[in-house]
Amino acid sequence: MKVYLETIGCRLNESEIEAMARQFVAEGHQIVADAADAQLQILNTCAVTSDASRASRQRIRQFRHAQPAAQIVVTGCYSELAQAEVEALPGVVHIVRNRDKGRLPSLLRDSGVIEAAAPVDAMDAEPLALDYRPGLVQGLGHTRAFVKVQDGCDNHCTFCVTRLARGDGHSRPLADVVREVQALAEAGYQEAVLSGVQLGSYGERPGGLRELVAALLADTAMPRIRLSSLEPWELDADFFALWANPRLLPHLHLPLQSGCDTTLRRMRRRTSQAEYRALVTLARAAIPDLALSTDMICGFPGETDADFAESAAFCAEIGFMKLHVFPYSARPGTAAARLPDHVPTAVSKARVETLRQQSADAENHYRQHWQGQPEAVLWENVIGAAPDGWINSGLTRHYVRVYWTGPEILTNRITAVQLGQPQRDGLLAEPLDPA
Repeated sequence: MKVYLETIGCRLNESEIEAMARQFVAEGHQIVADAADAQLQILNTCAVTSDASRASRQRIRQFRHAQPAAQIVVTGCYSELAQAEVEALPGVVHIVRNRDKGRLPSLLRDSGVIEAAAPVDAMDAEPLALDYRPGLVQGLGHTRAFVKVQDGCDNHCTFCVTRLARGDGHSRPLADVVREVQALAEAGYQEAVLSGVQLGSYGERPGGLRELVAALLADTAMPRIRLSSLEPWELDADFFALWANPRLLPHLHLPLQSGCDTTLRRMRRRTSQAEYRALVTLARAAIPDLALSTDMICGFPGETDADFAESAAFCAEIGFMKLHVFPYSARPGTAAARLPDHVPTAVSKARVETLRQQSADAENHYRQHWQGQPEAVLWENVIGAAPDGWINSGLTRHYVRVYWTGPEILTNRITAVQLGQPQRDGLLAEPLDPA
């Protein structure tokens, strides 16, 4: 069967859709790059904001328009929280609960949505999966694999609907993760990105994530390992000592959500300015030139102009290389939706634009730091051609986007480069070794 897969939302959703692709290929199905070519269309949805829910509904309708004869299967947080709405959309034949998405292909086969295909020999499955280009991440190539190691959350942040959609925290066995990452390395991937809703809680015990990362560094040949979003608590100096191994990339995403202590308490976040500042100090002491990014919500109920100014000032003090900024979105079933003093939409939007400009300035400043410096780049894809060659695009160890135009396609290679002048959203690079 011809299967099209697409995801909306977080890195965890991306890791899930990639795992589904490998399972479909191993069972003998064909992954296609266009929804119009599919017999089966699968969407992994998101509900973190009202915009994400709207985008999920719109994409299902677009699936139907692209190929009316295809069957549509929906999974993810939006379909978990709004099952009746999704079932009513034309073409939807099945909804897979979040708890079952890890076995989605076999579940569809057992329920008669798809027929069994001739399984692909295990020796042949991975090279086929490497050619997979999942929907919204199409074009990134097969250089980085997103690996889901944990799901669910035990925090009770007042704004978050994800815990309602995914349930309590639970982790994959360490040996299973090690086995998957090694298989991906043998299949040709150059980087594994570990993801989870509450990644820092891996193993449901103190030190669990540290043990997992140490095992991956010791027992796999994956050239580069990167961590996805980590909640900024329950991390210590012993954890950051792992970065003595250069295969663990010097980039951390520590969601803050607000830089104002008053707002953080209303959000029920388990951190404060002082605690977050101390954590960043520990991380930077252990990880030279750390690339540090965060998430910020603007317009949380009760956030005053003074609160927002305090939050923006704290972000400037910390010196993030990038801010992912969102307007507050009231989600049904969350405690924050019942709070008083909701901020007018126009005010929230203005605050978002202020922080996004602050983020753009911070990104430019961080890139300037790297101009003239040597770095290692994982080349992800070719974005076009020019009179003097192919335009290669990649990421440095510190998550800086770089470009090189030359006679060779460097996709899926790690090379040493000299970083140069600004280009697009990154820097120009010149390979130090012969291409």
